[in-house]
Amino acid sequence: MTEEILKRIDMKLDTIIRLLGSNAIEGKGKTEAILTLGALGLDANLIAEMVGTTPATVSVRLSEARKKARGGKGKIEEPSNESEPNDE
Repeated sequence: MTEEILKRIDMKLDTIIRLLGSNAIEGKGKTEAILTLGALGLDANLIAEMVGTTPATVSVRLSEARKKARGGKGKIEEPSNESEPNDE
């Protein structure tokens, strides 16, 4: 395959990933959306772009979730319905 074909395939896959991710977080707060997209394996930069925050904020939220999971729960918990500072 030529380089041009590979670039077009990459662009199309990126579009599909963004559409599926947007659908997965529809109606969710920022923290819940970050956790959902993180669980889907998206990187912090893409999550930040989709959620409207910074990659640093995404990294902190995912790190906090992993720490909670190691605390005995065994999996990432969905956040409570309480508002968090970064939820909008």
